[in-house]
Amino acid sequence: MEWNQGGSPHTRPNTCSTFLRCTLASALLLVMAITIPVTSAEAEDDAPEFAVQAPLAGRTLLLNAAVADSAMVVVGGRGHILVTDDGGESWQQMEVPTRAALTGVHFHDRQLGWAVGHDSVILRTLDGGTTWERVHWAPEEENPLLDVWFSDAEDGFAIGAYGSFYVTSDGGATWSFRALSEYDFHLNHISRSIDGTLYIAAEAGMIYRSDDGGESWIELPSPYEGSFFGSLPLEGDTLLLFGLQGHLFRSEDAGESWIELETGTTAMLTDGVRLADDTIVITGLGGALLVSTDNGHAFELHQQPDRRGISAVVEAGNGQLLLVGEFGVKMLPESDLAR
Repeated sequence: MEWNQGGSPHTRPNTCSTFLRCTLASALLLVMAITIPVTSAEAEDDAPEFAVQAPLAGRTLLLNAAVADSAMVVVGGRGHILVTDDGGESWQQMEVPTRAALTGVHFHDRQLGWAVGHDSVILRTLDGGTTWERVHWAPEEENPLLDVWFSDAEDGFAIGAYGSFYVTSDGGATWSFRALSEYDFHLNHISRSIDGTLYIAAEAGMIYRSDDGGESWIELPSPYEGSFFGSLPLEGDTLLLFGLQGHLFRSEDAGESWIELETGTTAMLTDGVRLADDTIVITGLGGALLVSTDNGHAFELHQQPDRRGISAVVEAGNGQLLLVGEFGVKMLPESDLAR
């Protein structure tokens, strides 16, 4: 079924239950350009509470992951951040100046990275995740941030609930709020194609595209009124888009038209990655794991036996995938995808 255009909701739907990171955290934890400057000074009035060191932190709810050269970093509930330098054989929990659930993480290189989460918290590390500083914090706004992405060491975006869209041009030391659109839909995930096109997957069937590095955004025709929680750009103008109820769509014209793909599941789809051998993997709640070996034209469901929710996936190297979710963190051999 091909979609050439779709409706654009103009009313504000339910809040926490409709976007991925807050949905998963709540379920599993019972968890025009008017620019307003926001700096780290706002957060300095209150000394941060550090995340509690937990011996079993690697088995608690984790929500996102990033690869930083030879290291991997995962973030999740209660301000937990764990780092491994040995391919996932062992994990070390870091001291982190927040107890808010962390929902997004991005690394520019082995040393420089950022994490975002509830209470509008933004953290930065300059030493590969060993130490973290709180550069933004606004609990009174009650707006969880859900994803963070940087184009280089200086310029980045943090997005989240109720249209939260923050920008920085100094490596994350200070952040400014910018209105993305007239709506206050939750902004769930940001991705970039090889040619530099940016996409934001959002609540209520909304998806946005920027062709100028994030300076301006256009609303794309939507194939579905339910929320989208992620997108995965492929080559050229090809894009995969996924979200609630197992809905997965493919576009070959940068989001101007869509074809719906069969998934064999009604589970919420949460994240996606393209591996070095061009295999595409999309994860979901209930242990859903979708695999494509034909460049994303068709997918096969590989249901994980424990049926525990998967929130994020990254390629770990050495023939392994790193999965995080309800179970904490685990490594999955890529060979298992062929079964």
